[in-house]
Amino acid sequence: MTESSEDDPPGLNVAGLGEWLERAHPDLVGGLLTAAVIAGGKSNLTYRIDGPRVPLVVRRPPLGHVLSSAHDMRREHRVVSALRGSAVPVPPAVDLVDDTSDSAVTGTPFFVMEFVEGDVLSRPSQNARFSPEALREVGLSLAEVLADLHRVDPEDVGLGDFGRGEGFLERQLRTWHRQYDASRSRELPTLDRLQENLAERMPASARTTLVHGDYRLDNAIVAGAGDSARIAAILDWEMSTIGDPLVDLGMFGLYWNAGALPGAAGALPSAIDPAAGYPSFDELVDAYAERARIAVPDLAWYGAFAAYKLGVIAEGIHYRYRSGETVGAGFDRIGALVEPIAAEGLRRLGAGRH
Repeated sequence: MTESSEDDPPGLNVAGLGEWLERAHPDLVGGLLTAAVIAGGKSNLTYRIDGPRVPLVVRRPPLGHVLSSAHDMRREHRVVSALRGSAVPVPPAVDLVDDTSDSAVTGTPFFVMEFVEGDVLSRPSQNARFSPEALREVGLSLAEVLADLHRVDPEDVGLGDFGRGEGFLERQLRTWHRQYDASRSRELPTLDRLQENLAERMPASARTTLVHGDYRLDNAIVAGAGDSARIAAILDWEMSTIGDPLVDLGMFGLYWNAGALPGAAGALPSAIDPAAGYPSFDELVDAYAERARIAVPDLAWYGAFAAYKLGVIAEGIHYRYRSGETVGAGFDRIGALVEPIAAEGLRRLGAGRH
């Protein structure tokens, strides 16, 4: 019989998880179950589970205020399962459970996968375990993995109905407008202005591919140390779909240069420091273009759209923080970032390539 520790982290019943594991996956039953919130995420809650025969990870939607479709466990489970064995590294999926009625484990849908060894690089101090050459390779490899994702044929992996390419950007703006409206609790004139400008200057999409939706360094697991580093897994697929792949490059670039955003240091996760060895984002775009075998067009609109998405996400986090419905540190600083992020989006709309 699976035992569990007495201390449950917020949002997870460890004893209930143990009982579910015995019923659904007896081959994974081991010893005493313990669970801990994995630091980093400010949306879905992620827990490391020790005690089974292999360490596991449980993902569930955030506590309290949940925007519709923003934290879709089913979507994440499906795409991770589909990409297993492809050129895109993903954690091995174990199961998807709808616990909404039973409320035995989370009271929500939850997704279980195997734990992948390595580090999520989100702080400059973590760079010390790698050489500058290894960190440069991390960046370039991350760009190449993104190109590999965009080269996957959705039909070949059973995701042909995962989304619609036609009208994708217009639907994205409508979706994020709804998310914004659902979290409104104060006046944000710069974010409103960015929203208007994006609608007026929307480009035509040239390609349709699988899209991650939140592609950045701290959504990857990096394995190795010293001169050796590799991308072991790409995480956080909750916003994945089929659409314009340049939205991924836009988000990738925004986060790659997040340290330049006013007030972002320490509030947004970022290990990226050019002095430590990381390449410039222009170099990442070149690596992506070579791997994808395309010429990358101007990314100004896509960078601005990434800023809009991040601003809306940050406002949702701020809303939950004010309501006392968040878990983890750093939430008190997120609300102050919304308008500076929106201002960066407006700057990108009027600026150059990236």
